[in-house]
Amino acid sequence: MKSLLVFLLFSALLCWVMFSPIYKHVFIVRQAVLQKEVDYLLEVGANGDHGYINASMIAGSKLRLASHGMRPEAAVYTVGSTSGAAADDPSAPLLRGTGLQLTIRYPYERIFEIDRLIGMPTPSPDTMMGASGMKMSEYVP
Repeated sequence: MKSLLVFLLFSALLCWVMFSPIYKHVFIVRQAVLQKEVDYLLEVGANGDHGYINASMIAGSKLRLASHGMRPEAAVYTVGSTSGAAADDPSAPLLRGTGLQLTIRYPYERIFEIDRLIGMPTPSPDTMMGASGMKMSEYVP
């Protein structure tokens, strides 16, 4: 009985040592993809031709997230401005010097479940990781 318990504990530890870095890598890649999307959308949205981030830009971003294996319907986009004006309206773009803010949040899902094998607390699947940024609008009418 004692040897069976040692075998089970050793097996759990071996699984954790083998697979934990992979899940940590998945977390790091997802975080990097979210930050890359934020930077790209802000670069496009704040340029001299736009001054906004609209629904079609967000739809394109969700397609890019899907190409990296993420579920696009789970991503939550929050677009705002430093002046309080709507930052997603193409008919009223933000003028030069107004900050365009974007936050993309995505759930952790269950990528840290393997950490439970050794007793580490894991975040809830509903907890969200996120990336955010701000860029000054360059739009001049």
